[in-house]
Amino acid sequence: MSEQSIVPIPSDAAERRSAPPVVVYPVERLPSADLRLLEAARQTLTKISEVIVPPRKAGSFHVPQGHFFRIVSIDGPQVGDLNLWNAADLTERFFSGKTRALHATHVGVGDRLWSTLPHLRPMATITYDSLGWYGWDDDGAGIHDVIGTRCDPYTNRLLKDSDYHHCCHSNLTRALAAESGMSVEQAEIHVHDVLNVFMCTGFTRDTHQYFMKASPVRPGDFIEFFAEIDLLGALSACPGGDCGAGHSSDEAACYPLKVEIWKPDPAALASWTPPEPNPYPRTHR
Repeated sequence: MSEQSIVPIPSDAAERRSAPPVVVYPVERLPSADLRLLEAARQTLTKISEVIVPPRKAGSFHVPQGHFFRIVSIDGPQVGDLNLWNAADLTERFFSGKTRALHATHVGVGDRLWSTLPHLRPMATITYDSLGWYGWDDDGAGIHDVIGTRCDPYTNRLLKDSDYHHCCHSNLTRALAAESGMSVEQAEIHVHDVLNVFMCTGFTRDTHQYFMKASPVRPGDFIEFFAEIDLLGALSACPGGDCGAGHSSDEAACYPLKVEIWKPDPAALASWTPPEPNPYPRTHR
């Protein structure tokens, strides 16, 4: 019998549980993307480069401010773990926790990927998602989550007492080290919680545990982002493949992912204003 099960239930338990939920961050004043402008810019795109990320490895890429990038499924169902940094300052990076708090556990078109404090500004805006039809399934799962942190060798050792070297954390670390010229040890501290691209996840209804199921992604599917600032990105093709069974092993069928960089006609974004860092005066801390 667990300790929790023998705690007496107070007489006013029902009353305490009946308190109404309150959304933590009302977002009525949250700066939103001009999707009409971005959709017009999308009609003028020219692809300027691409990167193929091999299975169980990661690749890095640069996206200039005002450009678009796509993560594309090319050979089979595959999940990817995405890190983003300010290309000029690695201390400004994707803040999955705040993105989750401002939007939801899973993100889609119109949602923005926010950067860490004290900057707290949009790094990228989702402008297209071929899996946008999925919504929420009967298990309560959705696509593209900002819940999971990334598979890593430390948790793998903790839970399995074995070492695996192609976890997404390790892949992203090696990719950043290769791109930046830093040592692996120096690069590792900049690797952060991810956007789980194409991953299908939720929380179990009984134990409220994070779960995954086979991703519905298929070759040709893609998610597209607009770069609000100059970005350095790294993407890991997760060793879990479609994450329908497990991860952190060589057991799953894995496939490459492709990152495409697209340039719009500058005239299409003539009225667009890049985001500035959060204006809160740091002298008040």
